[in-house]
Amino acid sequence: MNTLGLIAGGGIMPLRVADAARRSGRPVFAVLIEGFADPRNWREWPHEVVRIGAVGRILGALRHAGARQVVLAGRVARPSFLSLRLDGEGVRLLARVGRKAMFGGDDALLTAIVAVLREEGFEPLGAQQIFAALLMEAGCPTRAQPDAEAMEDIRRGIAVARQLGLADAGQGCVVQQGLVLALEAIEGTDAMIARCAALAREGPGGVLVKLVKPAQSRLVDLPVIGPDTIRAAAAAGLRGVAIEARWNNHVGTIVLDRESTISDADAAGLFLLALDPSRILQDEGTTP
Repeated sequence: MNTLGLIAGGGIMPLRVADAARRSGRPVFAVLIEGFADPRNWREWPHEVVRIGAVGRILGALRHAGARQVVLAGRVARPSFLSLRLDGEGVRLLARVGRKAMFGGDDALLTAIVAVLREEGFEPLGAQQIFAALLMEAGCPTRAQPDAEAMEDIRRGIAVARQLGLADAGQGCVVQQGLVLALEAIEGTDAMIARCAALAREGPGGVLVKLVKPAQSRLVDLPVIGPDTIRAAAAAGLRGVAIEARWNNHVGTIVLDRESTISDADAAGLFLLALDPSRILQDEGTTP
């Protein structure tokens, strides 16, 4: 079976993908992005640590390992252009993707990177194609369920998150009683949630809504939640989390450690709702 190439950032998702590939009997070779992926967590897998601007070395390492299919997974804080220190291949990459992609939103850059990988002879895959359990079907698996007021906040959050996604700025927001408490930007979901604690109104807590950007690549940078998200939401006084479900052939929000995420939500009294955003907007005035 062909080696799976994994360009790994920080967090546990790259490790979950590597585990899933190994369970299927597939060898894995990981390129660890220096400063983000911790090499101590990758002792079980062949790997090489490469700085983010060394594009030629990244491609060369994947080729040397015999990887034809490649997954990009994990957190990588977008560096400033001056700190990239691009190698020769990186400079050529910049010329190929154009300044608009390099200096635009994350989706513009990542879509360009996926296109370049294809041009270089690799087949980019989404993490969910290796580990299907990362995505949830529509439903609410928690004991707590959203009531009519929470559903109104969710509908408001869907409308706001879609506009945010169209601007390629972020994937989520927090809404309480119809008021938008916070929008996700470069700081990430957990930092956005933390801001909400000081902004919350009296009464039922707010709802985190996390959606796929309308035009983003389905292969990289899908929205992600996990136990840390639930703990942050509980600490900020939120009442629940609404995410995009997998529906038909459409991908949704990735849920890391699903069982722990659901059990932590139950322990905190929060709901976790996986939904089809278009259907929720069509069914205005009803609860799931």
